[in-house]
Amino acid sequence: MFADNLMELRKYHALSQEELAEKLGVSRQTLSKYETGESLPDIEKCKALADVFGITVDDLICYEKSTGMGLGIPPKGKHIFGMVKVGEQGPIVIPAKARKIFRIKPGDNLVILGDESVALHKDIGRNEYVNRYIHGGDGTAKRERLWKDGELSDAYDSFPMTATNLSQP
Repeated sequence: MFADNLMELRKYHALSQEELAEKLGVSRQTLSKYETGESLPDIEKCKALADVFGITVDDLICYEKSTGMGLGIPPKGKHIFGMVKVGEQGPIVIPAKARKIFRIKPGDNLVILGDESVALHKDIGRNEYVNRYIHGGDGTAKRERLWKDGELSDAYDSFPMTATNLSQP
């Protein structure tokens, strides 16, 4: 887990092994050994890595994509609770982990907040998900990504927003 998480985070943040090694004060070869699982960093280096990526040490070491719906490690203080299904009249079931973290009890009132930018992660079946990041200001969506079996399979940037392409994956 650690080696995979480290490599994925480094690539996501567009850092070379050399650049990240410099930030940590280690050689590129040492960082390469961390990424291949040949060796592990000490706790101080783990903390430094987590700080560079803006995540927790626990997520750096223990995060599994399978529990996060195939998505990458969320930033510190952000959570991925799973997929919820919207019922016919709009009700949703809030995952137990979210209820526990935010101390949500039956009868609580929740406020749904949003702005003109929307992030949508939609299960389209067959182990496929579509991510849409929408900006309503100019009538175009900025990014759409299609994931299959936890791997990015296609990405599109800037497409016109219409009722059709917002409701269809």
